[in-house]
Amino acid sequence: MTPVKLSCVILTMGNRVAELDRAVESALTQTDGDVEVVIVGNGADVPGLTAQPLAESAAAIKTVRLPYNVGIPEGRNRGVQECSGDVVLFLDDDGWYASSKVAAHVRERFTHEPDLAVISFRVMEPEGGSVQRRHVPRLRAGDPERSSPVTTFLGGACAIRKSAYLQVGGLPENFFYAHEETDLAWRLLGEGYRIEYDAEPVMYHPLVLPSRHAEFYRMNARNRVWLARRNLPWPLAVLYLFNWIALTVARVRATSALKAWFHGFGEGLRQPAGERRPMAWRTAWRMLRLGRPPIV
Repeated sequence: MTPVKLSCVILTMGNRVAELDRAVESALTQTDGDVEVVIVGNGADVPGLTAQPLAESAAAIKTVRLPYNVGIPEGRNRGVQECSGDVVLFLDDDGWYASSKVAAHVRERFTHEPDLAVISFRVMEPEGGSVQRRHVPRLRAGDPERSSPVTTFLGGACAIRKSAYLQVGGLPENFFYAHEETDLAWRLLGEGYRIEYDAEPVMYHPLVLPSRHAEFYRMNARNRVWLARRNLPWPLAVLYLFNWIALTVARVRATSALKAWFHGFGEGLRQPAGERRPMAWRTAWRMLRLGRPPIV
């Protein structure tokens, strides 16, 4: 059986030069890796780096410069277009692989598991080794060292079968940021693929909160509505959205954040969501059996 070829897409705004250098080096120095690294400058020039492929490897670096910030999903889609690999790793520009054996592990799994579409890696804070709840993409996240099938994945710490990615249309570009991975995951599940949280490969990432972004609450709500409108049968879409209204009201205490969230919710109802391809009820049932029905 022919081993799969690996590419790694790293999206950058050009403002984390040292961190980007570290990320690229961690991809290029994988044991038995020969990883093709594609760096996408999202509205910025790709800075000069010290990280270079090892002399004895077939690893390589490509760079792409986009004229303006197109958002995370479109930027990653553009990176995938430049990849020659069978499997694409997505790596945040401020993250890095904890081990030089990540590529070998990914290659082994994708070579022998043809129905596997995505591996979501374990993400750890480098200093204390802690794992944030949101970095374990399942409802029962108490043990981050336990691998399991899941229904979504972490966009900046994963590996994806390129053919499956392209089959379902890649990431939804109009989302810009938030929930684009879940949109892709639901469509992959609908095509019969598997998605797994794999605790063995680890990506280090600084401890940061997504709410640090000024537009977090608005885009989180808007994209959640789009996610439902694009992918769910209408009865499930209604349940899903009412459930998230209740959860948000219960969890979010700041009035300004709630206002931003409901403003985004309204945008999601009014603005075009993109192509609607509601999942089959058998896919929803499969998600229920996996522990996360598409209403939460």
